[in-house]
Parts: sequence; C-alpha cells; structure tokens
Amino acid sequence: MISQAVGKRDKRWRNLALAVSALTFWQACPAAAADEPDLIFRRSTVFKWMSPNDKLATYGVDDPQVEGVACHFTVPEKGGFKGWIGLAEEVSDISLACRQIGPIRFKDKLEQGDDMFRKRRSLFFKKMQIVRGCDAKRNVLVYMVYSDKLIEGSPKNSTSSVPIMPWGTADSAVQKCGEFIQ
Repeated sequence: MISQAVGKRDKRWRNLALAVSALTFWQACPAAAADEPDLIFRRSTVFKWMSPNDKLATYGVDDPQVEGVACHFTVPEKGGFKGWIGLAEEVSDISLACRQIGPIRFKDKLEQGDDMFRKRRSLFFKKMQIVRGCDAKRNVLVYMVYSDKLIEGSPKNSTSSVPIMPWGTADSAVQKCGEFIQ
C-alpha cells in the first residue's frame, strides 16, 4: 500500500519534471525572428552593495524579413544575486524606436502581427516580443513591443513606425508594404 502511494507520488513528480522541461525547451526555442540583438550600452540605475546593480540596457536588432529597417529597444535588467544567476523576473517596461537605415526591400510575404524578435525575460514564463505590421494606407511599417506571460500579459507596450521612403538618388522605386502582407 505504501509502495503504491510512493510510486504515484514519484510518477507525479516525474510528470511535473517532464512538463517543466518541455515548457523550458518551448520557451528557449528561437522564434522565426531576428538573431540575438547587439548590446549598444548599459547604465546602472540602482546600486547594489554586494551584487550586480540594476541596469538599463539598450540593444539594436535588424528586421530579418525587411532589409533596411533596424529597431533599438531599452529594457531594465535586474541586478542582485537573482539577476546575476538569471532567476529574476524582469519588469515589462520596454521602450522601442525603429528607423529606416537603407533602401527597404521585403524578403518574403509577411503576416500582420508577425514576430520580428522574441527574447526570454524570466526563467520560465515571461518573454518580450517585437511584432511587425503594415499600415498599407500610409505605406508605413509599424512595430510594437510588449511583454507577456504564460498566464497573464502586461498592457505595457511601445510602438514605433517606419515610413517607407526613397533612399538615396539611385533608388526611385519605393516598395509598398501592403503588397507584401498576406
């Protein structure tokens, strides 16, 4: 009788461990989005006596599907011992600015609200996402950054838009983003 109870308990723990492992793997899988962002700089915001400080970090990332567009975002990074070993859950305050940095060329058809970039913001459940859309009427790419959790998301977000303009004198033909949205 006792061995059956222990066996059921072990089976539950094993199932829980498998579920956590699967969830961790799912969270760690890269999105069909941009590579790792480039760290531009960090600034300390809160001094910690015996562990790393809280910081603001600014990153740059190129849109993997739209050549000629780059986004920069600033995120808070928790210090302390939990932040140091990667166990701190980061807050959802993220700012975003996207700009045209060259002639815009669409590499493929896109969907409204596609992930352009995704990054984990806590050990298991929270991630930051930059999504892309097209305002076809104005020929403007629109980028939104937000943070979500498996159970509940955050209404905190930031939006940036990139009007598609001619670039240089040789490039007179401007692509229309509406032609590349499915």
